[in-house]
Amino acid sequence: MKLASLKGGRDGRLVVVSNDLAWFTEAHHIAPTLQAAMDQWAGCEPALRGLAESLEHGAVPRERFHEHEAASPLPRAYQWADGSAYVNHVALVRQARGADMPQSFWTDPLIYQGGSDGFLGPRDAIPLADPEWGLDLEGEIAVVVGDVAQGATREQGLAAIRLVMLCNDVSLRNLIPGELAKSFGFFQSKPASAFSPVAVTPDSLADWKDGKLHGALSVELNGKPLGEADAGVDMTFDFGTLIAHAARTRSLAAGTIVGSGTVSNRGPDGGAGKPVAAGGVGYSCLAELRLVEALASGAAKTPFLTAGDVVRIEMRDAKRHSIFGAIEQKVAG
Repeated sequence: MKLASLKGGRDGRLVVVSNDLAWFTEAHHIAPTLQAAMDQWAGCEPALRGLAESLEHGAVPRERFHEHEAASPLPRAYQWADGSAYVNHVALVRQARGADMPQSFWTDPLIYQGGSDGFLGPRDAIPLADPEWGLDLEGEIAVVVGDVAQGATREQGLAAIRLVMLCNDVSLRNLIPGELAKSFGFFQSKPASAFSPVAVTPDSLADWKDGKLHGALSVELNGKPLGEADAGVDMTFDFGTLIAHAARTRSLAAGTIVGSGTVSNRGPDGGAGKPVAAGGVGYSCLAELRLVEALASGAAKTPFLTAGDVVRIEMRDAKRHSIFGAIEQKVAG
């Protein structure tokens, strides 16, 4: 089942989308918004599934689904907890800013609480007030959970996953070192993120296995491939583990979004890997590419994002059909 929120009001308008992303049908008679459906999932899910089946059979009124009319599936959320499940990425970005990599990072997940009072739509521009801030994209996988009790196990965390989607976790790289030096976490360096046009139930994903979504996450910059890293490879902590970690000292409310962190694959030698143009799977953010460039030539060559740049993040199935729709955003200066 695929769900989306069409733009309108702060929380959008819930619709069910066909598997091929071509059509939608209204779901307001079941729940007006996705958050409302999350709050009453036990009752809403069967009705939404029935509506989705009717849509596939052409048995309900339908309209063309246009991705540019979609907000993020949850235009705002009660909580956005972004992990860093790909420890290879953590190691690379810490190396880039000259920070040590504690061994505990391989066994104890990292999570920060991001701003969730408003997300960018998947086709909304990324605002950039100052190019010196070092604007970067981060291609990620994210899940939306139902209510999770404090102290939940990994298995209970997995069972709480309701929806899966893609994310562009926007970062301002040049602000990060100064903020982390204060020992109080991210804030200014993490502006609004964006999520894919549709969110998909895990049972509808052929490559969802053991809390991981397998498959290449396609990341493009200005129409050229930046990364094709497999989201199921080198994921040190699966989503069940991330959710259990987040719920260790607090409960999580239905509608909480948990992110994977930047999808990142190691190279065959265990290192940072090669760019797509050099035969590698590339990178899901510019910070990794810039580090590789600096290691090879002594200085990063690729600039961070500037006004006019276009970012595209998408995942396709075995038949090359888009699964979640595309996040495609232009940087607005």
